[in-house]
Amino acid sequence: MKAILVPAESHGDGEHALRMAAEVARRFAGHVEAFALQMPPLVNLTWDPAGVAIMNGADFDHRRNRDEARELTERVMREADVPIAPGEGDGGAEALAGVSARSGPRWSWNDKPMAGDAFLGCYGRVFDLTVVGRPSPEGASITSLESALFESGGPILIAPPMRLETGFGESIAVAWNGSSETARTIAFARPFLRMAKRVVVLADDGGLGDQPSGALVQRRLAASGLDVELKLLPSGGIRSGETILAETRALGCDLLLKGAYTQSRLRQMIFGGATSGILAKADLPVFMAH
Repeated sequence: MKAILVPAESHGDGEHALRMAAEVARRFAGHVEAFALQMPPLVNLTWDPAGVAIMNGADFDHRRNRDEARELTERVMREADVPIAPGEGDGGAEALAGVSARSGPRWSWNDKPMAGDAFLGCYGRVFDLTVVGRPSPEGASITSLESALFESGGPILIAPPMRLETGFGESIAVAWNGSSETARTIAFARPFLRMAKRVVVLADDGGLGDQPSGALVQRRLAASGLDVELKLLPSGGIRSGETILAETRALGCDLLLKGAYTQSRLRQMIFGGATSGILAKADLPVFMAH
């Protein structure tokens, strides 16, 4: 996890994802690249002076939001003791060149204007991890999370909407439902799993049919030298976000691994699903991939 991308937003929950990105960088001696996530203004097709004034005001708001996002990023990284990369204040992707040769965590700022969800998803393809906030009405957007999840091709780490008093990843719960998405999530999460003191596989082996069991996932991870437990859930429990979160809390785990949208997004919008439930209520970091 050397290359970490995080969108910076100046709303109330904006600093939680930044703090989590800083923690990942400290843990893996990685490089955080931050940018101001903001939507492009609507195109003004008229010559109405009032319309021009509105556009000028929108441009001012974007500049102000970008400045506030950078100030927030600088403060969080300073408090987390993550220094800016020497000479790379606005380095963008170039700031990542040679990062493996440096000792300790670093961060840089990408000053790309009007960088929105499309940029977040596309640009995330050249990073090991994208850190985003958990969606909420006043905070991070579900469209930003889903852009990073579906378009980057890599994993995302979701910060809960509160400041964590301690670190995370010492005790990891893996929600195993037999899906390819969850298998991919486990593969992406190897760096975190290797550093964990305890790993618990949550599974509903009776409901998996011909798909590999939780016991086989436990065997796979144990073969890598990990201390792995298996917790079998009641029938259907692995399909419930609330059950997964409740079991994760009861076990004292501080990071949840979950394949995202193993059922279609449309189905989950209509009927609900584990991913939707977790995104709505998770109060711990969640590592996801699709």
